[in-house]
Amino acid sequence: MIEESKEFLKEKDYKSAVQALKKNEPEEVAALIAEMEEEDLIPFCRELDSDFLAEVLVLLDTGIKKKIIDGLQEDELSEIMEEVSVDDTVDMIEEMPEDTARKIAETDEILKLLEEKKFSVLKPLVSTFNKIDLAKVFEEMEEEDLPLLFRILPKDLAAETFVEMDRDIKEKLIHKLSDVEIHAVMDELFVDDTVDLVEEMPTNVVRRLLAQCDSETRGYVNDLLKYPKDSAGSIMTVEYVSLRPTMTVEQAFARIRETAIDKETIYTCYVTDETNKLLGYVTAKDLMITEPDVLIGDIMESNVIYAVTEDDREDAALKISNYGFLAIPVVDRENRLVGIVTVDDAMDVIEKENTEDIAKMAAVVPDNKPYLKTSVWNIWKNRVPWLLVLMISATFTGLIINSFEEKLNAISTVLFACVPMIMDTGGNSGSQASVTVIRSIALGEINTRDTFKVIWKEFRAALLLSLTLGVACFAKLQLIDRLLFGYSDYTVLLSAIVSLSLACTIIIAKLVGCVLPLLAKKCKLDPAVVASPFITTIVDAVALLLYCMLAVVILG
Repeated sequence: MIEESKEFLKEKDYKSAVQALKKNEPEEVAALIAEMEEEDLIPFCRELDSDFLAEVLVLLDTGIKKKIIDGLQEDELSEIMEEVSVDDTVDMIEEMPEDTARKIAETDEILKLLEEKKFSVLKPLVSTFNKIDLAKVFEEMEEEDLPLLFRILPKDLAAETFVEMDRDIKEKLIHKLSDVEIHAVMDELFVDDTVDLVEEMPTNVVRRLLAQCDSETRGYVNDLLKYPKDSAGSIMTVEYVSLRPTMTVEQAFARIRETAIDKETIYTCYVTDETNKLLGYVTAKDLMITEPDVLIGDIMESNVIYAVTEDDREDAALKISNYGFLAIPVVDRENRLVGIVTVDDAMDVIEKENTEDIAKMAAVVPDNKPYLKTSVWNIWKNRVPWLLVLMISATFTGLIINSFEEKLNAISTVLFACVPMIMDTGGNSGSQASVTVIRSIALGEINTRDTFKVIWKEFRAALLLSLTLGVACFAKLQLIDRLLFGYSDYTVLLSAIVSLSLACTIIIAKLVGCVLPLLAKKCKLDPAVVASPFITTIVDAVALLLYCMLAVVILG
């Protein structure tokens, strides 16, 4: 079989070469790979089953392992390494260069190296990790091991990783670090990250953190903490590059080189006057393609889109998203530049706002903790208020049913069989409209002055939908319920009443679903609060009342 496979390899028929080795052991295939031309190595390995290649890989020499690891795509390599044991992977990492070892090192391997105290291998390896990946490693570690790994990280990477950690991990790590180590971390953090850290930590931890900051940073932190929690000022950073309009491009580059190390972004530089009023901005690209002696005032863009410190942070984040900015300047009421909001902070805001909206639309109090880290007590506490409110509000439907029960039973007992269909359809119709409107409000596509446009659009859509579902309901009751299942009580008149009630319910539900979020926005409430739960309750009550009254008036 080996010889047959070699013949196929000469013809570059890798698939047939692999098929010829079906009955061979991993050791035999490893020997064949060792003799293989380099150009055949990766195409041949790609044809092998991932489980089998994993067995073969651990048998190969270091040089060939490196070629295979470097030659395979990330998804291909990941599938293979899942089948390799942690111990075997650690052995590979020890014998590979850092750039190759990084491709196969995951959380389990890092923890294994840490457990075995192989710091000479671990230190250069983790230095190549991304801060996000490292933060995930810390989540899987035992509390006593947190400072051990943190201390072997380069200073700047340690600070960047610290920012990305979960709140609980940060707090545990702070308790394990010395004041000198905390001071080193705080020195590397940007001011907005320091503010975020101060806001989420307990008071005793905050005191310790601020004690390790210099007086200038403490001043910035105290200033930023004065802004309302959900304002643009609360998420901005004061670390930006400012230029004067009288500077030349050459002088601008000199200022950037002098100050950039302490700035969060230098891709956009803001132009201000002596009183720090915002005049315009220039990009790094503008500077690089302009002659050195040209004045900044001659090339700056004076039509600046900005946010005000008291603006809602979501509005500032949406401006960054809508205009594709990397950052947006934040000014005070006198148009003085006080900071910038960067795209990473804007993404965090949008994610948090979307998470809160989803929670509120599902009748759950928003919780910033990940689901698996939220206690059962907190889950109960976040859900029970809404459920109690909705349970009590649902008593209205019960009162309506009780009021009409005797009359409906006297007319026809099958009338009650259609109640769930009408109520469910109404609730679903209202939810469709509300979700669409809430999303449009969140994206800035509509606002309260568009109320009548929204109502007119939803009304026309509701007419078409009600006609479609009304006809479908009538056909279902007559063809399926009456003829197929033999429910003779579903007369043409009764079916028409049910279908008419359904059609009217859809129209009402669509109008309620589109109006309530806009009304909430007008009242400065969160539109998500009046989404599915309240709309469903209102529509259920109205639909049931309408259905019962039609049945009593027409058939009674």
